[in-house]
Amino acid sequence: MRTIYAGHMDEAPPLAFIDDNEVLYQGRRLLYFSGCDYFRLARSPKLKAATIAALKQNGLNVAASRATTGNHKIYARLEQELAFFFGTDTAVLLPDGYLAPLAAAQALAREFTHAFTDEFAHGAVLDAARQLQCPVKSYPHRDAAGLKKLLARAGPRARPLILTDGMFAHDGSTAPLREYLNLLPAAGRILVDDAHGAGVLGATGRGTLEEQAAGRRQIIQCATLSKAFGAYGGVVLASHDLRLKIIARSRVFTGTTPLPPPLAGAGLAALRILSNGKRLRAKLFTNLSYARTRLRAAGWVIAETPGPIIRLAPMEDSRVKALKSRLLAAGIYPPYLKYSGASAGGIFRLVISSGHRRDQLDRLISALGRP
Repeated sequence: MRTIYAGHMDEAPPLAFIDDNEVLYQGRRLLYFSGCDYFRLARSPKLKAATIAALKQNGLNVAASRATTGNHKIYARLEQELAFFFGTDTAVLLPDGYLAPLAAAQALAREFTHAFTDEFAHGAVLDAARQLQCPVKSYPHRDAAGLKKLLARAGPRARPLILTDGMFAHDGSTAPLREYLNLLPAAGRILVDDAHGAGVLGATGRGTLEEQAAGRRQIIQCATLSKAFGAYGGVVLASHDLRLKIIARSRVFTGTTPLPPPLAGAGLAALRILSNGKRLRAKLFTNLSYARTRLRAAGWVIAETPGPIIRLAPMEDSRVKALKSRLLAAGIYPPYLKYSGASAGGIFRLVISSGHRRDQLDRLISALGRP
């Protein structure tokens, strides 16, 4: 008899998505306030149709790197649309969002004398810093004053690269990019992994840079299509010069099989939706404001962060267990997660989407009760 692998005890439990806002967990249908599908596009009929159409036309896989025979025309089209959406010179598509900052860093290796990373930066950012072949130090989370001290110690001839998330996934806060820019010497740059901000923040969804009105002259923005866009793939939003360097120098670019064409088709469909996504973004932040206001009225201390994430304050194990039980009793999947560094002990991280109905938000608020 064949044994079905059920996973190790320390792995996240398997979930089956039933519809936009519900999952099947251990045989129960539960309301879902987690993940990163901020506009519920991952289940969009338009993205599904675009994926199927691209599959029929182009097949499942190009089965070669873009440096050899795998440079399909759909990738160039998606890169052009991404550059237009974000307002950049060009874009470089990668198979996965995690790989985007790595590809940029490989292209920039040996061009900088120092690298400085936010202490709570995503693993992709930390791995990217190691590709630069220069000393790497971390600065306190979102602390421009702490970063200023490190830059001063680097000396007047330093060519620093600051690496940070744009929007931090654990609580929806953002890096103070304009403050960082004010500290940078002319030879310095900032590499922003805007996986969570892209598509969500800013008047047109261009991300953390747009939300903060931070110019691109000294900033390299990386993003993913797997969160707000509901599709898949990573992208470096680049100058023409950086694009050429990535193609010539990045092993991530030259040594990987690119995104399957059907997923590139989904990415194109997602861009069409979010290019006219003003109503979606308005609904998202209306839902967020409603949930925050109601929870604060109930006595919860909720930070006012730009992103659609509500982080509850850390609590004792007994309270964690009790709150998990309350949520399950109300038919809600408990969104209790651990983020290395930022919340190593575990936190309740509530993600609000544009697809949540008012009655679903009320159900969450009622289940949480008073702190």
